[in-house]
Parts: sequence; structure tokens; C-alpha cells
Amino acid sequence: MNGRDITPAFTARVEAIMRQASQTAIVPRYRSLAESDIIAKAADDVVTVADHESEAILTGLLADLLPQATVVGEEAAFADPAIFERLRDGLCWIVDPLDGTNNFASGKAPFGVLVALADGGETIGGWILDSLTGRFCHALASGGAFIDGERVTARPTTQEPPVAALSTVYLDPEERAKVLKHIAPNYHVVDIPRCAAEQYPRLVLGENDVSVFNRILPWDHAAGVLFLNEAGGRAARLDGSTYRVDDWETRGLIGASTPRLWDELAERLARL
Repeated sequence: MNGRDITPAFTARVEAIMRQASQTAIVPRYRSLAESDIIAKAADDVVTVADHESEAILTGLLADLLPQATVVGEEAAFADPAIFERLRDGLCWIVDPLDGTNNFASGKAPFGVLVALADGGETIGGWILDSLTGRFCHALASGGAFIDGERVTARPTTQEPPVAALSTVYLDPEERAKVLKHIAPNYHVVDIPRCAAEQYPRLVLGENDVSVFNRILPWDHAAGVLFLNEAGGRAARLDGSTYRVDDWETRGLIGASTPRLWDELAERLARL
């Protein structure tokens, strides 16, 4: 299977499944979570009852849609790290049932749902739903990028200096200091949304020019990397190599609205 095998009808089914999970498990709980509905997952990270219910819905319905594909859900992989090995299978669904959980648990936007389909470690389809606005982005390998059904091309902000969303959340203190001293002064730095379902569209829609990600777990980035690349921007590893979902331990990823902006930031990071 490849991206060209994914028909509009197939994407419509994926979208319907994602909207069902969002409208059933996520939106009704927005700003109405009980304290017991929020559980500390790791340092500066939480999970909610909405994450688990959304993942159950998505896992079941996506498995029905494409029975030959395995499923890697964020919460299932957190509970059993052996599930990561499924990313090396032939066809594999990758599910972030509630992206931006910290925002959601705090009663603020943005947050959404991310789904990707990979084949042999390469993403062939990606779907991104903003739970509150309903904006739906999708991309197919060699098939273009779309927002609400309309084909899109990534565009820079045209601001000078360029706009950068620099994630330093998972950097150690020394790395963070280097980024703030040597990288940040070259850009107009803005806050990250802490939500990949929002960050990747910002790079396409002319809101941000570049972004740096340190931790690149597959459910956060599989759909967005494909979406940005298919829109004509560039997302790749720090050394320029292609992002693959089956390499989940290597850190570092740059996203940019144009290849030129990607090259400029990569050169600066290489000098650190």
C-alpha cells in the first residue's frame, strides 16, 4: 500500500472516526474534568480519562477500517513499551488520541487528535483534527496536503527576523542555554502551543517560520511531518535525514515553512 492507494473515501472514513472520538470522548469533557480524571503521567505531563476513551474508540474503529494494520496508540505504548515494535510492521496506524493534553487538562486550547498510517516505517497518510474549531488537515505521500478539503502550499510569515517556535521543554539546562544564546537572537521567538496538531499547521499557514522539536515520539510527529513536507515546507532530522516512525529514540527534528529557512536553522544548530 502507498499514499496513492488512499482514496478520498478512505480519508473521509478516517475523518469520521476522528470526529466521533473527539465529539464523544474529548469535547464533552472540556473544562468539566474532575480532579480524579487527571493523572500525572510523567514530569510535566498528564493523561486524562478523555485520552483513554478516545484511544479506545480510535483503536477499535481504525482496526475495523484496515484490519491488516496494527495499531500503536500513545497510551497503550506508555503502558507497554513493547508496543513500539509494531512501528516496524508493514502497515501500522499511529494514534495520538488527545494531542495537547496539558492544555486540555488546564481548560485551554489548542488540542486535537492525530492519526497517521505508516508502511514499513514510512508515513503514507496523516490526518490532523482540531477538536474545538473542527479544522481538518490531511496529507498523502506524494499526494499533497489539504485543509478542509482544499489543497494548501506552505508559506512563510515574511517577517524579519523569521518567527520561530523553539521547544526547549525537554532539553537539559546546558542545551537550553545554548539555544537561547545562539539561536533565539536570530529569530522572533514565540511560545510553542504544546500541541503538534496546532504547530504543524502554523508552519503551513504563514503563522510560524521554523520550529525545533527535541522529543519526537511518533504519535506527535508522523502526521505533521508528512503534512508539512507535502505542503512544500520541510521537516527532517537535524542532519537532514528523513524522519521515520520506526526510529523513535533518536532526538531532534526541524520543521520549516520553506527549505531555505530549514537550511538556515540547521546550519545554526550544527554550530552549537
